[in-house]
Amino acid sequence: MRAIRVASAALLGAGALALTAPSAAAGDSNAFGFSVMPSTIAAGGQVTLSVDRGNGNCGGTVIVSSGVFDTVRIPPDRSQSTATVDWDARPGASYRVTFTCNGGDTGTAQLTIAGGRVPTPVPYPPNRGVHAGEGGTVGGFDLKELGLGTLLIVGSVGAAYHFSRRRTGEDGA
Repeated sequence: MRAIRVASAALLGAGALALTAPSAAAGDSNAFGFSVMPSTIAAGGQVTLSVDRGNGNCGGTVIVSSGVFDTVRIPPDRSQSTATVDWDARPGASYRVTFTCNGGDTGTAQLTIAGGRVPTPVPYPPNRGVHAGEGGTVGGFDLKELGLGTLLIVGSVGAAYHFSRRRTGEDGA
């Protein structure tokens, strides 16, 4: 009975080791950290591509490529960048995103396209400028107001002329 328990424990341990070995080997092939956020997005949306610069394994330019967006270069002084997913991305499809460090190390992540689409933004109508020349210049004048204004101006000019002529006559006499 004791041998059965020992054999079962050994078999269980060997199975667990065999199942975790491929993931440990995959972790060793990727010497730098990276991520795609969000991992599921609608066509036309923006994803953030991040690289872990803290471990020092990838200090140079990182090139990120995928079949669903244009190639993005993350310079050495930055740790993230954004990419816009193509509008013609197939809903429900999963695309591979490849991160390539300047030392040749590569890593991949998956980006899934959601079923919906991001709405197209509606642009504002172009500004045509103001409608000048209507408000305070000619628009809204009445003939009575024009006549009264003309009468006041002519009256004030006439009064000024009359008083200026009268003074010169009194001074000369």
